Amino acid sequence: MHKPLSMKTFSLLLLFSLGSFSGHAQSNGTSGEKQHFQQALTNGQAANEAFRRSHRFLMGWLTKADPATGLIPRNLKESTCIWNAWDAAADNYPFMVMTAAMLDKPLFEGKMREMLAAETRLTSRIGRLPDTYSFCKKGFENSVIDTSQVVFGSAEYMKDGLVPLTEWLGPSPWSERMLGILEDLDRIVDVPTQIKGNFFGNSAVVEVGGDLLQVLARMYWLTKNPKWLAWGIQIGDYYLSDAHLPTRTLSRLRLRDHGCEIVAGLVEMYAVVHTADPAKKKQWQPYLHEMLDVILAKGRNEHGLFYDEVNPLTGEVVQKRIADNFGYTLNAFYTVYLIDGVNAYREATLKALGYLSANYRNHDWENGSADGYADAIEGTLNLYLREPIPSVKDWLESEIKVLWNFQKPDGIIEGWHGDGNFARTSLMYALWKTAGVSVSDWNPDVVYGAVVDNNTLYVTLTSPKAWKGTLKFGSGRHADHLHMPVDYPRINQFQEWFAIEAAKTYRLTVGGKTQTIKGTALIAGYPLSLKPNEVLQLRCAR
Repeated sequence: MHKPLSMKTFSLLLLFSLGSFSGHAQSNGTSGEKQHFQQALTNGQAANEAFRRSHRFLMGWLTKADPATGLIPRNLKESTCIWNAWDAAADNYPFMVMTAAMLDKPLFEGKMREMLAAETRLTSRIGRLPDTYSFCKKGFENSVIDTSQVVFGSAEYMKDGLVPLTEWLGPSPWSERMLGILEDLDRIVDVPTQIKGNFFGNSAVVEVGGDLLQVLARMYWLTKNPKWLAWGIQIGDYYLSDAHLPTRTLSRLRLRDHGCEIVAGLVEMYAVVHTADPAKKKQWQPYLHEMLDVILAKGRNEHGLFYDEVNPLTGEVVQKRIADNFGYTLNAFYTVYLIDGVNAYREATLKALGYLSANYRNHDWENGSADGYADAIEGTLNLYLREPIPSVKDWLESEIKVLWNFQKPDGIIEGWHGDGNFARTSLMYALWKTAGVSVSDWNPDVVYGAVVDNNTLYVTLTSPKAWKGTLKFGSGRHADHLHMPVDYPRINQFQEWFAIEAAKTYRLTVGGKTQTIKGTALIAGYPLSLKPNEVLQLRCAR
């Protein structure tokens, strides 16, 4: 048994891990800074392409919206007549919102809010819980309510769409929508055990349980409402027990999406009770460790990546394809490493990351789908923030280009709800290349990028045309928006590469002049202007 870490030690360990990240070129006086600023410019060019592609995705899908309702269809092939919660709402629309929030404020304030209002008005069926809406019927697709389908769609919409929006935006109409759905879901669900769930069969039960655990963990951090903690503990007690531990009771355990959510969800709630209910954490610990140990023993290939599906009872590999969601599951292992100090869980992460560059370039993650690349890249980015292995950087750089090659000239990627994941991953990649800095009123002409070296941020900006605006520095959204004590790795988070703390002061150097400036001012935006083709360099030190 490993000795549990205190929250203070947990935080320090994570900070030590994050502090190891560098800009891949150590400082060495003036020459080192010159390298950093040049790399920042290169990073800015890559980020600019990611931003442009994401904006094209947004504009492309807006042309496919239903003229009467303004809602987007589930896909552009066989489901052009319906909007549904677990696909259109969960996977595509939220990242249209995210793109607009970053790159197109008029669309964000206008069309994106209108779509949310229409979705809430037209699709809410059991209280505020959404059901599938038909543009052709001008009403619900199904005349009879299928409660299990409504529960499945509500859980997916919250976890995959509304949670990441809330982490990014903070309090907003989208967080209000999520809390409304959660309130009404609480009236009809305790521990989900009977879910039909589209075409995923029995895996939908554990998927919904995992979805709810992730939502409840983050909504407990956000609100400190004890009922979200109590509900999360109720679901955790069900699974972390002799009777229902997934690796003891399931003959088929998915380690890809539509199954891996339960592993992530149980670990997220474990991170909550580590702080909020230490006695419960102690009760759960042996079950959680047993589950993770069995997955490591029976669920991986020789490179440490997870199979799509295994039988944890026998060790049989049910589906030998490698899960594109390996990073999502490794998030859970790494979080427990941070909490409990289990070195084997960090080593499992390092092993998988270490094989990517040599063995998984241009790998067919999901039978030729862009979504497989998006999920693989996203999960790896999340872990690379914590473990900056140089070969992983090379792999990320090569695979993002493979993903981008799926996009068509009109901005559409493959014409289904997975297109939203293209934008989500591209935006995450851009945030890496900019270290979270942004400009007011995004302008595709303005190229800006950044490099982080230990406690210093190097930023380079340029534009072919004159530009005047503000440079906004990234904040610690996990703390500022969700009130989380620690930024542990989790599904659908947007990474924080250089988080400015509002209460602290920083040394900002622009044009050779250094000033001390409060974090609040950097987050609000530092005013800048560029002459045509000017290259401006800034340094921000903690």
